[in-house]
Amino acid sequence: MKNMSNFLTILLQFKMKKSLIIIALFIVTSNVSAQTKNNHLKQIKMTNTAILHKANEFVKNGDNESFLAYCTPNTKWVFVGERILNGKEEVRAYMKEFYLEPPVFSVEKAIEEDNFVMVTGEIRLRNKAGKYEYFDYCDIWRFEDGKIAELKAFVIEKKP
Repeated sequence: MKNMSNFLTILLQFKMKKSLIIIALFIVTSNVSAQTKNNHLKQIKMTNTAILHKANEFVKNGDNESFLAYCTPNTKWVFVGERILNGKEEVRAYMKEFYLEPPVFSVEKAIEEDNFVMVTGEIRLRNKAGKYEYFDYCDIWRFEDGKIAELKAFVIEKKP
């Protein structure tokens, strides 16, 4: 605030026109407002749950590459009792094989603690025969620097 009053004093000493003073004040206050807004935006950080939901929207829309941008290069996916995928390339191949069309899934619960997000829900996948298969899942996601580093998935097929 002191700098602003010094600025006004200097302007008045040089007997600037009233319109120039108004313009100068507008510029000074605009800069202060922009700096305040930028500082506020820097403080906002997405939660890991929000990051996961945003990434999963790409999967729902069939855009697996955009989803993979949310993963670390060495991401590890463990499907308990079934398989382990190491790195983006293996995850990409898995998605290509099993997501013949975008999966349909719902989230029942999402719980976040530290770098982990646990999600439960249901997922429906179309198989190679064109029939839907239904599953319940419990996923535990681990994040590093806002990216998906690991998945431990417990998936149970629903029997008709």
